[in-house]
Amino acid sequence: MYSEKVMDHFRNPRNMGEIPEADGIGTVGNPVCGDMMTVYIKVKDNRIDDIKFKTFGCGAAIATSSMVTELAKGKTLEEAEKIGRSDVADSLGGLPKVKMHCSNLAADALHAAIEDYEKHKGTKR
Repeated sequence: MYSEKVMDHFRNPRNMGEIPEADGIGTVGNPVCGDMMTVYIKVKDNRIDDIKFKTFGCGAAIATSSMVTELAKGKTLEEAEKIGRSDVADSLGGLPKVKMHCSNLAADALHAAIEDYEKHKGTKR
């Protein structure tokens, strides 16, 4: 059902945890399936210098959260805003159709963290 890459990110999630005094925090959830994701970012020189996540949900939710942090780390805010659900799913070698909403949530949590950062820093483009 899941690719080996999905299973690897589920078993060995990258960048899991919180960032104290994060520059931006984005939390999203899906009440239907119960998945909740929070992404924390630290921004330096308009780049995502550090990124972490906390996720409550299924294996696909954890794997997509892990992957979105890998995709966003080191990117400019503009580049990170362009990371979408297909980028997350494709980077994991695909997801079952019934689990595609997880990649939506992961990308949405990243975008919410960037939006939170921009709101607090007054840098909304």
